[in-house]
Amino acid sequence: MILSCCHNQRGATLLTILVMMVLLGLAAGMAGTTWKTARQREREAELLFRGDQYRRAIEGYYRFSHGGMKGLYPARLEDLIKDPRSLETRRHIRQLFNDPMTGGDWVLITEPGGRIRGVRSSSQLEPFQQDNFAQKNERFVGAREYAAWEFVYEPPAANKTNSSSPKTGDGTTTGNAAGS
Repeated sequence: MILSCCHNQRGATLLTILVMMVLLGLAAGMAGTTWKTARQREREAELLFRGDQYRRAIEGYYRFSHGGMKGLYPARLEDLIKDPRSLETRRHIRQLFNDPMTGGDWVLITEPGGRIRGVRSSSQLEPFQQDNFAQKNERFVGAREYAAWEFVYEPPAANKTNSSSPKTGDGTTTGNAAGS
């Protein structure tokens, strides 16, 4: 009788330890998921910051005039650290940042001439933030992946249509009369 009592207690202790291990595993799994989510949100905020830094640096490069060389996008990201058009050190950005989502290089967004208009991440992860963006990032609303978040500088003149050019019946411009 005494032996069966001790044997039952061992089973109960083993069952208790087993239940505690399962609960501990579940708690660790939830903590890991929460940590992963928190880390991605942190990287997302850093992506918005770094992308905006590049957009502002490209704008500064584009607007800076030296020797009649204004209105050009940079040929390389390194040109944002030291503008090759100026003899003195002219910095449009303090340092080059990696893509915070991948840890690697940015995907460059270029104009037809090959000069850099902006950057974007190559990450295929779905963003947490889907709306309530600043006006400059309103194109990010509803994006299915970070790769759709393009940090591009568009000069103000490029955003407006030329109102001095006559329009045809279909809404397209015909060109400048002086150039015809």
